[in-house]
Amino acid sequence: MVILKKTRADFFGSAIFLLVFPFLAMAFDLSGLKGEVVFSSNRSGSWCIWMMQANGSEVRQITKTEADTMDVDPRFSPNAEWILFSSTRGGKTGIWKMRSDGSQPERICNGDQAEWSPDGTRIAFRRDEKIWIRDLSQNTEKAISPADWPHCSGPSWSPDGTRIAFACRWDAGNTLFSVDAQGGEPVKLYDNNGACEPHWSPDGTRLVYETETHLYTIRPDGTANRPLTYYGGVQRYGRWSPNGDYIIYCQGVTENGPWEIYIVPSKGGTPVQLTSGRSDLNPDWK
Repeated sequence: MVILKKTRADFFGSAIFLLVFPFLAMAFDLSGLKGEVVFSSNRSGSWCIWMMQANGSEVRQITKTEADTMDVDPRFSPNAEWILFSSTRGGKTGIWKMRSDGSQPERICNGDQAEWSPDGTRIAFRRDEKIWIRDLSQNTEKAISPADWPHCSGPSWSPDGTRIAFACRWDAGNTLFSVDAQGGEPVKLYDNNGACEPHWSPDGTRLVYETETHLYTIRPDGTANRPLTYYGGVQRYGRWSPNGDYIIYCQGVTENGPWEIYIVPSKGGTPVQLTSGRSDLNPDWK
């Protein structure tokens, strides 16, 4: 794991943290992890979609792009047969879908940061700093974030499909909200400078989110906020494993990277590194 240079006070603080949270000293074995991870990477020279096993093996490239084109933000469909992703193909950022093997790419609409609904019939996404929902069968769209709210991002569906969590950036910092998937008044979950990219656990009892440097988990009612990562570097893009036992995320030496993918137990523990030496971002696990 990447550890930044620390002062004596930093090491003392780390020691106190481990005394309070002793589970962070425990490691785990990757061999029992199941499923596949899709992610974006520039390891081929341009930003493309890649896939690997949850234990970090069998890394393979799914899309190929030109140097001036980016494929990022991949998200598995509920049945893992399709992948949503954001792309600058054609010169304009849009939301695309493709088979999980990279075949049958198809542009859906303008926007980015798209995520499937739990039943696979709708997507939530960002466009013009607003959160939208699109019905894939009817090709209809509806904005669900207030029209006068600035800088909304990172929509995530609750497991039952009834609510959308997202972040909104104000002058004083970021705030996490959830809103009824049919629309309505958003409910504030947490107000903290840098809080963004919320993602629901599979059982709906917690969300993982990122701050300017680390990952935290919180209940949907805004209580029981607790740190998940603590060590040096910057942690971003936390996503739950299918069974909710782990969280996969990216870590950079600084906020400018380079980025590598790690896994940590969702109740806390020692992270295990999956990728190295590249810029690997936006993991999703099915």
